[in-house]
Amino acid sequence: MADDGRPSPMDVLNQARAQLSELTGMPAESVSSFEQTEDGWSVEVEVLELARVPDTMSLMGSYQVDLDPQGQLTGYRRVRRYERGRADARRPGDR
Repeated sequence: MADDGRPSPMDVLNQARAQLSELTGMPAESVSSFEQTEDGWSVEVEVLELARVPDTMSLMGSYQVDLDPQGQLTGYRRVRRYERGRADARRPGDR
């Protein structure tokens, strides 16, 4: 927590992962994007949705998680679903 009472960026990332995991019952594995917004924070979290053997065939979900300025989750949505072993096609705006 910062001196002004606001959570640090690492606190926000950890809260986003923990809160999403608690709500969905699925393990949050990593954070792939993070930004401060006018309303708080927007974080993209990668979640293991379905474990398969081999692990490269496991289904992953990428979730956009919105948090208020204090780091409390205000909403989330799945933005894509993919097999762990597959590379992404280039998204618009990527270089």
